Amino acid sequence: MKKILITGGAGFIGSHVVRWFVNAYSDYQIINLDKLTYAGNLANLAEIENRNNYSFVKGDITDSTFINKLFLDEKPDAVIHLAAESHVDRSISNPSEFVMTNVVGTVNLLNAAKEYWRDDYSNKRFYHVSTDEVYGTLGEKGMFTEKTAYDPHSPYSASKASSDHFVRAYADTYGLNTVISNCSNNYGSHHFPEKLIPLAINNIKNNKPVPVYGKGENIRDWLWVEDHARAIDVIFHNAKSGETYNIGGHNEWKNIDLIRLLCKIMDQKLGRESGTSEKLIAFVTDRAGHDLRYAIDSTKLQRELGWTPSLQFEEGLEKTVDWYLSNEEWLSNVTSGNYQRYYEEQYSLR
Repeated sequence: MKKILITGGAGFIGSHVVRWFVNAYSDYQIINLDKLTYAGNLANLAEIENRNNYSFVKGDITDSTFINKLFLDEKPDAVIHLAAESHVDRSISNPSEFVMTNVVGTVNLLNAAKEYWRDDYSNKRFYHVSTDEVYGTLGEKGMFTEKTAYDPHSPYSASKASSDHFVRAYADTYGLNTVISNCSNNYGSHHFPEKLIPLAINNIKNNKPVPVYGKGENIRDWLWVEDHARAIDVIFHNAKSGETYNIGGHNEWKNIDLIRLLCKIMDQKLGRESGTSEKLIAFVTDRAGHDLRYAIDSTKLQRELGWTPSLQFEEGLEKTVDWYLSNEEWLSNVTSGNYQRYYEEQYSLR
């Protein structure tokens, strides 16, 4: 039985990846390692928590002693590394936390893998999941490819860029079997509502202002999270050692156009008069160093490994809305306490 250690498996993307692997590979043992910070939620994994091929370990990747013992005890054959601080606004408020988790935590995992797999790296794999934000920002034309030079602009993207470099350095220096993927913005179910789409859904449902940075002109390429989990599966099993793949949804949207579409869908789902929810849009002071446009070219992944996105954005967004409206208890549980205080500080309306 192959043992795969998935870090950050109680978070948004991580929980989708854990569920995918547990359901798809009954002959694999999936070990979910998560610190259970504000965005980690074991309720995301309720449907598979009693499966024979799944186990959960609570722990912190910044604790090297813990990580070394975990490798010694569990003896994983592979790592799919998703654990990360990921919200740009939080990185601006507290960059040191992002350095510790995203850089030091990644190096701790690399060190453990290097030590405990040293007898045969070829039959092991360290898969590092990263972001398109490491590439910086685009103008009106062009797309990020795997050869685009790194140019991070926020503490978050700088920390992820650093972790990417360390993964490649361990492959080149020590011969570790590594792969990296850089994805565009994900959306879908189980997303903590500090990010644009779930935040807007929650606020519209509760008739609260929907904060939009600047004039809403920033453009993002949106990737259905289940398509991302499927891409990770394909890359994990089929990519050659040392390769990097970009994963994108081919769905570029201006933030303001996305929010207007979301308002339209919410009006239909909630039985409101058309245009009601759009009145909740409230423009707020733009984020410092806010990248204008991201767009991923995933041609390499499609050509070499045969992956393509399954949904267009409009269909995926409607599925996302349906999930949040059908899971009000989940949403209520994650939007109380500390999150509310953070929300009030972060999105003070002008």
